[in-house]
Amino acid sequence: MSDVTNEQYELSVSRHIAAPPEKVWQIMTERMAQWWCPKPWQAEIIEQDWRAGGRSAILFKGPDGEEMPQEGIFLEVSPEKRFVTTDAVTGDFQPAGPFMIGIWEIESDGDGTRYTATARHWTKEAHDQHKEMGFEDGWGACARQLAEICEAEFAAA
Repeated sequence: MSDVTNEQYELSVSRHIAAPPEKVWQIMTERMAQWWCPKPWQAEIIEQDWRAGGRSAILFKGPDGEEMPQEGIFLEVSPEKRFVTTDAVTGDFQPAGPFMIGIWEIESDGDGTRYTATARHWTKEAHDQHKEMGFEDGWGACARQLAEICEAEFAAA
């Protein structure tokens, strides 16, 4: 048994979005390609089977032709609250080299929504690698992109 707590291997970003949770959830889940990765990268949604055990597959495309696949499954989908994914297994439940469990949560926050995205890692090495890869800047950019879309649509409504 380890005395390491989950929080020691956790990275997180949080942001207030000036739009109601139902609008944020709709854009989070229906328009992932528009906010899911920091520009100038693009996200091509291969499959998002929005149920526990459903496949979550995305291909990230870089500005210089780089490609980075993300393959995993949903562990939980609680509409208008949170979804949880992992890359520890693929869509057909084949074990994969686990890197993290991703948790995307929203909740009512005053006149808008509190968005929180968290990455939980199995090891200190994976945690540190993700941090060094630019977790805060990258996931922060995604939160900003999501907020911009949500706030623009809410203001226009």
